[in-house]
Amino acid sequence: MKQLLQNSKRYSVVACLGAVLAAPNLEQALGAGGDLAPLPLKLPIPAFMGTPTDIPLSDDIEKPSDKPRPPFLAPKGVQNVALDKRVTSSDKSPITGSYELVTDGDKESNDNSFLELHRKTQWVQIDLEKKYRMYAVVVWHAHNTFQVYRDVVVQVAEDPDFTQNVRTLFNNDRDNSSGLGVGTDKEYFEDYQGRLIDSKGVAARYVRLYSNGSTYSALNRYTEVEVWALPGE
Repeated sequence: MKQLLQNSKRYSVVACLGAVLAAPNLEQALGAGGDLAPLPLKLPIPAFMGTPTDIPLSDDIEKPSDKPRPPFLAPKGVQNVALDKRVTSSDKSPITGSYELVTDGDKESNDNSFLELHRKTQWVQIDLEKKYRMYAVVVWHAHNTFQVYRDVVVQVAEDPDFTQNVRTLFNNDRDNSSGLGVGTDKEYFEDYQGRLIDSKGVAARYVRLYSNGSTYSALNRYTEVEVWALPGE
């Protein structure tokens, strides 16, 4: 019995270490004292429609994968603090949908689940109502067809006008066509898992997400945005 307990403890340590080493945010996982757990994401139903568009791959585009995303470790107890929070946008007269759809918790690819903005660079902005230390931002643009969104930029700031302590969490605008700086992140294919961005514990109140159309359409669609943080922070 004693040997069995020792083996069980050894297995638990190995399993936990394996989860940490498999996490894409390894630096954060190792620095958080082990009080971590996989991000409790609830994913929508996969909904690719029709035959995937023939999009040439380049060094600036991540190759699509048919494997699930590796677990993302975050502090235990994190919640989606963006849920039902107020959304504003650069587009004052959206083509389809309302701003509330971006944070209503509905990530499915239904016709009534998304906000659609006009062409060229547009943004949506979430007011979290207070400053939070963020560990992940997850965005679903449109996952009902095979496409790559252009000039995806995610920034946070202390004020709604984005003039105070602006920080960029993600930027794949390689040619600075949206005027927010040259990005170093890669473009990616939209899918039901959304794009998970490691926020590395950055603290801010406002989150702004930019896009500039996609390989499928010049319009900008936002289905859902989640911001994962500890509610007491």
